Amino acid sequence: MSTRLACVVFDADRPRSVAGFWAELLGWTVTLDRPDQVDVAAPDPDSPELALTFLPSTRAKRGKNRLHLDLASRSLDHQRTQVDQALALGAHPVDIGQGVVPWVVLADPEGNEFCVLEPRAEYVDAGAVAAIVVDTRDHVRLADFWSAASGWPVTRHAARLTGLRSATGLGSWLEFVHSAQPSPGRCRLSLDLAAFPAVDQAAELDRLRAAGATPIDSDRVNCLALTDPETNEFRLRWLAHDWSTT
Repeated sequence: MSTRLACVVFDADRPRSVAGFWAELLGWTVTLDRPDQVDVAAPDPDSPELALTFLPSTRAKRGKNRLHLDLASRSLDHQRTQVDQALALGAHPVDIGQGVVPWVVLADPEGNEFCVLEPRAEYVDAGAVAAIVVDTRDHVRLADFWSAASGWPVTRHAARLTGLRSATGLGSWLEFVHSAQPSPGRCRLSLDLAAFPAVDQAAELDRLRAAGATPIDSDRVNCLALTDPETNEFRLRWLAHDWSTT
């Protein structure tokens, strides 16, 4: 596969501050700290977990993000410890209509929703981030698009959920969950794809367009901004060196 998932991107009012929150909560490290970008990644450079990238943005958050992170837990005690740590770091509980559920819904200091899950067997080897979850009107269609875009195969089907995972069977899941009305407007979280240096740019763009992507204007160098079939924005990075070093 010539293109792969590179990271989850947060548009942030204060990138360094919110990156620090996530680094502390996940036990990860800041691997890049610049005024225009802060990266947070698992401390093991060989970890299959996707990094988090924080970019400055002046666009205000509107409604619930269509993409959020689910954090894994090893036990109910570990779940409670994670919730307590998140609250101490500046998170707060939020009600998104979840009702009485075994997981805990919180928001980070800039209001980005995330869940701390109860222990689940399917996430036992996922790492700190159990899943990257996307709300969608058509979970099968959108999962098929992202499988084609990223090379991650579809490995889980349910009535309201379709899940992708790296072909290695390691790292976080990418899950698409049916929602009758995903939040309108631009989401503050998105995905970055990264292309290997030898990839033909025109051919790769044609491939993504054939799968259902639409190019849009980009304000960043060495990347192309697109939307998926449900208008979720994402970026395709064109790199002159190994994608994993950025």
